[in-house]
Amino acid sequence: MAQTFVIGPSIGVARLGNSPGQFYVEPETIAGLPLECDAQGNVSDPASLVRKFKDGQGRVRRQAARFRVFRLDGAGASREVTLKDRDIAHIRWTVHLANKKAAWYQFSELEGNLLHGQSNSYEARKVARRNKGVTVKKERQRLLIDPGPRTLDGPGLVAHFDRASVPANYKFASFPDAVTLGDRVTTLGEARTDKVGRLLVLGGLGRSGGNKPIVSFAGADTWHDDISDGPVTCSLSLKSGETVTLRAWCLVGSPKFVPEIANVTTLDDTMYDVAVRHLGLAPDMFSRGRYNRNYIANFDRDVRPILERPAAYRWVANIPSLNSLSPPPFAPRDASAAAAPLRQAYLAFFREPGPEGAVAASHNALFSKDAFPLMPLNSGSNSVSDIGVDKFLTLTETQYFLLRQWADGKFTTDPPPEPADPIRLSRASTGNCVGAPFCPGIEVTWSVRNPNIYDAPWSIRHRDDGNLYVKVGLDPSRDETADKGGCEPGDLTKRMAIPWQADFFECSVQTINFTDPGRNTNGDIPLPPTYYAYWWPPQSPWQVISGDMTAAAQHASGNPAGIQVMYSRGVDSFEHMIKLWSYLGFVANQATGPHRTLFPYFTEQERAHDKLPQTQPGVGANALIAVAAEAAVAPPGERMVAFETSRQRGRVPGAR
Repeated sequence: MAQTFVIGPSIGVARLGNSPGQFYVEPETIAGLPLECDAQGNVSDPASLVRKFKDGQGRVRRQAARFRVFRLDGAGASREVTLKDRDIAHIRWTVHLANKKAAWYQFSELEGNLLHGQSNSYEARKVARRNKGVTVKKERQRLLIDPGPRTLDGPGLVAHFDRASVPANYKFASFPDAVTLGDRVTTLGEARTDKVGRLLVLGGLGRSGGNKPIVSFAGADTWHDDISDGPVTCSLSLKSGETVTLRAWCLVGSPKFVPEIANVTTLDDTMYDVAVRHLGLAPDMFSRGRYNRNYIANFDRDVRPILERPAAYRWVANIPSLNSLSPPPFAPRDASAAAAPLRQAYLAFFREPGPEGAVAASHNALFSKDAFPLMPLNSGSNSVSDIGVDKFLTLTETQYFLLRQWADGKFTTDPPPEPADPIRLSRASTGNCVGAPFCPGIEVTWSVRNPNIYDAPWSIRHRDDGNLYVKVGLDPSRDETADKGGCEPGDLTKRMAIPWQADFFECSVQTINFTDPGRNTNGDIPLPPTYYAYWWPPQSPWQVISGDMTAAAQHASGNPAGIQVMYSRGVDSFEHMIKLWSYLGFVANQATGPHRTLFPYFTEQERAHDKLPQTQPGVGANALIAVAAEAAVAPPGERMVAFETSRQRGRVPGAR
């Protein structure tokens, strides 16, 4: 029987942390806990799940992306391949991470997105480059953080992505100079192999630095951070003499402070949508430019996540209307005609996505005809500026199609077939990232909607496997979405905020005008009247439940257990977030037992109360002080104007 080899996951996700020595392995399920490992990245069998996300000194542990090789037979079954296999001679890994942010264009919402046509290119829209005073190409190349490639051939190895270990033949390595604000970036992390040759990639230490004050969620010139991404290549040598080259990609994102809650639209959903509509993944569902209205959706695989994910938002944001919607207040697995009116009514509460490359009227509508807020109740990809207004979020086209099939009764409740391990791991890895909205996003942005960057479903197209970069280095100005030439190291993250903490500080809520489809702003503030919507609560929480269960912890926090508190309390500026991000808490399900996912109880844990100022109502005697302070509050009208003005000027954490 014919066999092939692949890497799983095809896109792995590492996450920053300021703990230099302690890390864990990324989750292998969507909204699952990460896996514990030893210092070399070996995971026990069965795996132990992570319960503590910080080390003994209160520093955030990094998340490693773990890449494995799998053998696929002709029937689609998979089996992992390691150095213990008798027919394997070598597993040789090469990783090239880079950060291109400082050399790319200023983030300008949807401008530059070529899915909206060539008239929306950066050049046509006259979008300025970051650090535009640097004009010579070689000097702009030095704006990149590029440590060059690292190769590991064998078990138990370590290779650092720092200046000290740049390969002798790589002449284009570059790192930032010393800074006056924040911290200088000196490394993008390291790569390791475990005892049987699996690859683990760890990102940076959460360091960000620059020389100019930050005044916007998009960041500022002169700044760098240690976010990165890049290609992973495996040269698999068989004892038969055959050598196979395999490819994957690694993303390095910011910490996921709520690992067990997924976004309504994940990066997996977005990549699945691209694969269905452009890469021929499911021809029985979509072919010749249209969906098959007779397609039978699978309830558990295709529909249930859409129905149930919004319910978990209650642990990270106060959204009462979601409590009415999710989970549905009827039997959603009932495919009978008698239940059809309820399914159709439910579908009507979701905005219908417009065609690709366009913002339809539905994207800017707030209420249904029955005066219920339309879903998802998140901001769209541009509720910030008046150019390319996209006020409210929609599902992907494929998500909406599958929900419509369910509403029409065209679905089955049979168990879905199990995917092969490489696909399962790829979908889990991307399923724990944000897939919408993109303004710019958390891990990546709207470029992942462009089919040009893929060579297969969940597979990023490589521009080169290394020889080109050794000769000429990385290109600081090439747009990888313009053609099918492939991605370079740093391409997937270069559009993100610089530093990432700037966007994280202002990326929780948004007040959005809901009366004028063509406008978002009125000078320095959102155009009234506005509605209070959210960005990415599972990645950037807004309100959480205090979980301090001892007298000492409550004395330090000033809060009783069970009270709803602002997640980012004590952080009131860009500068604070850059310095204090690692003191924020993780929000974790404290319920135990076999039914913990059915009956969850999410609370904030591991917050460094002694490092962050407390601004919430207190416990005991402290409560009297808080009550007295609350008495001197401005009238409602004055508070609204002050809030909107402060929000636009970056003084209200979590709001743009």
